[in-house]
Amino acid sequence: MPDDTISLTIDGHPVRVPPGTSVAVAVLIARGPGFRRSVTGRLRGPLCGMGICFECRLTVDGLPQRISCQLPCRAGMEVRTDAV
Repeated sequence: MPDDTISLTIDGHPVRVPPGTSVAVAVLIARGPGFRRSVTGRLRGPLCGMGICFECRLTVDGLPQRISCQLPCRAGMEVRTDAV
């Protein structure tokens, strides 16, 4: 049976997810709810899942401020949170 997952990197750690998984879900699986930090240093994460709240912004393949709940994972994708 073929492996029905794709591999990407989140904060330097390899993660495997099924095709069609959004980057936000991959980060939730790998790291939990902390996607970035607010100006006061508190962890922030996605609220709406529709790309309206902008709380799921991440750096993807070197491009900052990507809306991760609307972005499907691709093999080899490099994702960086600001919560590290």
